[in-house]
Amino acid sequence: MARTESKMVELGTKAAEFALFSPTENRVITSTSQETDKATLIMFMSCHCPFVKHLNTAISSFANEYMPKGLGILAINSNDIEKYPDDSPENMIKQSEEFGFTFPYLFDETQNVAKEFGAQCTPDFFLFDGDMKLRYRGQFDESRPGNGVPITGKDLRQAVDALLNNELPSLIQKPSVGCGIKWK
Repeated sequence: MARTESKMVELGTKAAEFALFSPTENRVITSTSQETDKATLIMFMSCHCPFVKHLNTAISSFANEYMPKGLGILAINSNDIEKYPDDSPENMIKQSEEFGFTFPYLFDETQNVAKEFGAQCTPDFFLFDGDMKLRYRGQFDESRPGNGVPITGKDLRQAVDALLNNELPSLIQKPSVGCGIKWK
């Protein structure tokens, strides 16, 4: 597993628009489908990455807690499934079912969406305000596989809480760390 940090895309960047197929919902979903007037989280994930596996349960709990509060969430898998078949749409469905994901999980087969967002790793978190301007890009928290730090979601929670309370998140943001996106 190659440790890769997320690219710290400039805050205020407008979210790219897209339409991707969701294997979990068997339909095309647009970038605006989960948009709310407060906050929208777009996560780049995968099925096989140990960093994502480490957070799957916590991400599911986080979504169940924050979606009812007004957070829109979309997850995207942009990995090359020819070289990494574990990230196939079928396995995305299994992952979603196993962990009870309540958010759409989309497949970026062309990898164009990941490139437009500047996504570099899985997991990679992009939090947008009600105008779809980037307000947080960084880690879920300090926990990593094997480091013994409890998973709390502290960093992402603080950013989401700020937006839900009509405030801007702190400008002190640490990049996410994970497996590099598997480019074609």
